[in-house]
Order: sequence, then C-alpha cells, then structure tokens
Amino acid sequence: MTTRTLQIGCEFVHQSRYDVPSVFQVEPLGDQQAELVESAWSGDPELRSTTYTDLYGNLCRRLVIPAGRSVIRYDATMIVPDDTEEADEEAPELAPEKLPDDVLIYTLPSRYALPDVLGKEAWNRFGGLDPGYTRVQAICDYVNSHLTFQYGASDARTTAADVHASGYGVCRDFTHLAVSLCRALNIPARYVFGYLPQIEVPPLDAPMDFAAWMEVYLGDRWWTFDPRNNQRRKGRVLIGRGRDAGDVAMATTFGSPYLESMTVIAQDER
Repeated sequence: MTTRTLQIGCEFVHQSRYDVPSVFQVEPLGDQQAELVESAWSGDPELRSTTYTDLYGNLCRRLVIPAGRSVIRYDATMIVPDDTEEADEEAPELAPEKLPDDVLIYTLPSRYALPDVLGKEAWNRFGGLDPGYTRVQAICDYVNSHLTFQYGASDARTTAADVHASGYGVCRDFTHLAVSLCRALNIPARYVFGYLPQIEVPPLDAPMDFAAWMEVYLGDRWWTFDPRNNQRRKGRVLIGRGRDAGDVAMATTFGSPYLESMTVIAQDER
C-alpha cells in the first residue's frame, strides 16, 4: 500500500484577564487508517496538560489558558494511505431491529441534528428511493446543492432545521443537515471532524480550517460521506466522532478568553 506523509496541527492565540480551564480536542483518533509518527504540544508561556478519553472514544486534553496573552500549539506528523475513501454502492441499509446496540444512538435527535423536525422533508424527498448507499449519496447531493457555503451564516445555536431554512452555512451545517436527513430515514449517521488536506483538488480560496463530515452505518460498517465537498478525498485525519458538533468541540473553555487568532495546518509533504 502506498502512503503519504502529512503535517497537521493548529495554533490558538488567546488574550485573557484570568486563568481559564479548558479542554482541547485536536489530536488524531487512534481508530483510523492513519499512523501517528510524532506529535508535540507547546505553549507560550509553558503549559501543563493531562488527557482523558470521552464517551465516544475521543482523545481530550485538559489545560489552563493562562491570564494575559498565550500561544497554544499542536503539531503532528501522520502517515496516511494514498487512496480515497472506500465506497460500495451495494452497501445495504439495516432495519432498526437489526442494528447493533451501540449504533442505535446515532438514529436519535441531538442538539443540532433534528430528524424529528426534518422527518417529513426527508421522507418526501428520499423515501421513495432504493435504500442503501445510493440513497445516502442522494442525500449528500441534495445538501450540497441546497446549501451555499458562507462564513458567518450560522453560529453556535444554529440547528440543521435552521440551516435548511436559510440555505447557508459552513461545513458543520452541511453535516448536521445530512445527518438529520439520514436519521429521519432510520439510517444511523454520526458527526465527524478532523483535518482535511488539499490533495489532488483545487486549492482553497480561504485559510485552512478544520473540516466536518459524516459516517453512515450501512451493512456491517461505517462509511465516509462528505456533504460539504461531496467527493471522495485523500488524507482525512479524524479527530472526533459524536452525535453532532456539540460532542466534539475543538475547544471547550470554562470562561471567556478572547480568541485572537486560530491557525490550522493540514498539508501533504510530497
């Protein structure tokens, strides 16, 4: 199997009037087809941190953002397969009674994913399609065409129903809408976010950022779908999985430090 080497990471610059306990979630998951070669945290001023694993198996790091100006940085080298995500148009949907116990939670409403509110929309648009992989792809096609990507069009309170009505959002909104439509059809779908380098695609017209996509349970496994970009890609590095973005926040602060800047790195070393 051929591979690629990626440099990934991020930097957060804060200004704060007091110390702020925080949880950061920016490190790669161990459960993926990618190998972590080396990684490092650094801080100015120097910081101390501890880690734990949350309910969804995500690695979380606890630290304190110090008073004053601070720079917190994470850098890592990853080896990833030089292949796009797998696809199988024959992958079937499973009836709810046949789903594994730990998958059922991803058919239910959550804070941002609202299959109950969008149920009529989902069944009217997709209920008559053949169940399986191609129906999930049809949902992604719809979300990709219905929504226009626009920074500032949504905020921390915006739900899938809100963005469906407005027609605008960022990658997390695309994902919340697609997840909601899948769940409305009893198809398990979970929110995923991570690093997505620009490999064999046109360059970004905006600074690099974290990316959001979804995983859908079909047959006996999870499959990757990306309603924002709506294409199979190379080099995804998963950070977190959950019911929606509320479960996998890149930074949770127990206070209100001012975020002066955030930089995300995800680049191929070739």
